Amino acid sequence: MAKRGRGWLPLIGLNALIGSAVTLALPTILGRSVDSIVAGTGYTQWLIAAAAAIGLGIVASLIDAFAGAACVAETTAWLRHRLVRQVVRGGPEGSRGFETGDLVTRVSANATDAAQAGPAAVTAIAAIAPPVGSLVLLALIDPWLAAAFFGGVLLVILVLLAFARRTADVSLAYQETQGRIAARLSESLTGIRTIAAAGTTGREERRILGLLPELHQQGVVTWRILARSGAQAAVVGPLVLVAVLVVGGVQLVAGHITAGELFAASQYAVLGAGLGTLTGVIGEIARAKAGVQRAAEVAAITTVPHGSLTLPAGSGHLTFDHVSVVADGNVLLNDVSLDLPGGLTVAVVGPSGAGKSVLAAVAARLRDPSTGHVSLDGVPLQAVSRHALRRAVGCAFERPQLVGRTIGESIAPNAISPVRTLAAARATHAHDFVSRLPNGYFTSLRKAPMSGGERQRLGLARAWPANRLLVLDDATSSLDTATERQIGRTLTEDRQHRTRLIVTHRPATAARADLVVWLDHGRVRAVAPHADLWNNTSYRAVFG
Repeated sequence: MAKRGRGWLPLIGLNALIGSAVTLALPTILGRSVDSIVAGTGYTQWLIAAAAAIGLGIVASLIDAFAGAACVAETTAWLRHRLVRQVVRGGPEGSRGFETGDLVTRVSANATDAAQAGPAAVTAIAAIAPPVGSLVLLALIDPWLAAAFFGGVLLVILVLLAFARRTADVSLAYQETQGRIAARLSESLTGIRTIAAAGTTGREERRILGLLPELHQQGVVTWRILARSGAQAAVVGPLVLVAVLVVGGVQLVAGHITAGELFAASQYAVLGAGLGTLTGVIGEIARAKAGVQRAAEVAAITTVPHGSLTLPAGSGHLTFDHVSVVADGNVLLNDVSLDLPGGLTVAVVGPSGAGKSVLAAVAARLRDPSTGHVSLDGVPLQAVSRHALRRAVGCAFERPQLVGRTIGESIAPNAISPVRTLAAARATHAHDFVSRLPNGYFTSLRKAPMSGGERQRLGLARAWPANRLLVLDDATSSLDTATERQIGRTLTEDRQHRTRLIVTHRPATAARADLVVWLDHGRVRAVAPHADLWNNTSYRAVFG
């Protein structure tokens, strides 16, 4: 994360060094001014030097503030792009281990915390220069002053180390709890209609906010740590100043140092005492470390690898070669081998849990098999380039998630031509209801009143342009019988001569298909036309 600062971190570091140099030089300059005033001569040049140093320090602070904000903004944008790309390219399997709300929190809030890593680290390192320089300069003035200063600063450093150790753990726990709250809220928003219908809004509110006491406790612990460390620094800091002033007073009386040198020594002692103010910087580093850790878990999502091959001419010949899928110790598909000729309508049927949706996901390469491989027109799906694969394969689901600002964008997220958008909508009978909307295809997606069946038709329209394989995972389950029959006829009479793999629970859909793949407990029980299978009582039982 620190490396992503690019040109900003050197600028921040340079300004920090300039600020430290001004901080170290100013006490000596002012001390010389005091001695010159006491002597009654030569003080003008020292006052001019002091004014110049103060002006330089102000300019460095302004540049540092701008550079710090710009560095955090650019790094946050880079990290968010990377995390979003990782989540999207990881596919459904990659993000399975994260809850939606927690992922949103990691990409939004935690990314900002993580982006503070570079500036906070540079600031913390630069903050070491003033006390170290003060120690050296005090040694030049008088070794006894340096000894008194070193003893006090050592106590301040011990306080800061204890604070850093305790803050890191609490910051991570706080961010994780925030993510869990966001995850619960996301779940509730997804099922808000069900919650309202069930009359459980009060219980759901308590469930979402049930983690607030834990969050509160972590916040209290954070403030207690900060207060304890602040109090310790507040006690130790003045001790550094008192120790240096006592030693300095003795040395002044003895004639070993001048009044101006005593003044400079007191200022250097204040710098050492000011180490206690580093608690804020250390707190930023702790939050950045926690943010980096949570972002790193998302960045570690394994993306779906793609090959570089294109597909030869063909009509969607689909082959499963000893495909098995195992997840969490459960066998979802067991040694499935299929040879489905291109251009056919293939229905996939079976009881609940038979593996129908898993078979569809593997065919569309939304997940990869544990063993075996799937080929489309003779080319393994894993060897096909991303662009070629998504042009060839289209997917529609039972509950499609529509994306885009308008109805038109939800059908054509890749900005295909309006003619093709309209053709896809007409083929899936989505045009029937879209044309009745006030703004047609330019109607806002969020404001469009749609039933479940209408959403399914938009999902079908989005998948329709695929030129080799259409995978429909129960994608017509919410349609009325008449519309489902119309779309079924469109799929059966598809003039594009591509393969249609349709997961269905309806016997009429299976009857219109050229072939039926009958699954049972992850295995292929039979592959045959619906009419040939209908005499089997177990097959009829699949449809209730």
